Amino acid sequence: MRRFLVLALLSLTMLGARAAPPAFVSTDVPEARLAGEGDYTWFGMRIYRAQLWVGPRGYQGAASETAPFVLELRYARALDGKKIAEASHEQMQKLGVGTQQQRLAWLATMQRIFPDVKEGQRIAGAYRAGIAPGVRFYLDGQVLADVTDGDFARAFFAIWLSPSSTAPQLRAALLRSAAPLP
Repeated sequence: MRRFLVLALLSLTMLGARAAPPAFVSTDVPEARLAGEGDYTWFGMRIYRAQLWVGPRGYQGAASETAPFVLELRYARALDGKKIAEASHEQMQKLGVGTQQQRLAWLATMQRIFPDVKEGQRIAGAYRAGIAPGVRFYLDGQVLADVTDGDFARAFFAIWLSPSSTAPQLRAALLRSAAPLP
């Protein structure tokens, strides 16, 4: 009986953690729920833990006019903001999104926005669905910047969520429970 109670409390604790998104996520995604999470590693080193938060409409792609979402990265090590921007630019190139001119402009934008991070810090991108899609970036829950370029928004989130992502296992983990609710 005692073992059952411990398991029941553990289950309730886990459900509670899933049910309570960070406040800034709820601002951008009403009725947010955790769709999935996973680690990104590079040559065996953990770089960050990613979480995808979606609303009742789930994840419908970064071209959706009605389904906002938030992708949050919790860094496992200190990284230079310029290196984060360059790595993102490199992934966009590999995916073939945008033109060369667009990618260079996006690189400059990311270099301006992305700060150096310490272990445990979080950078999140909120996909702003609607007539003028874009991205709102956060550092540890505080607004960093808004980018009102829908092409950039789609290219940025494609790094993790495109079927052509160079991290297919992480993509699958993020989209695990991303379907719309019935």
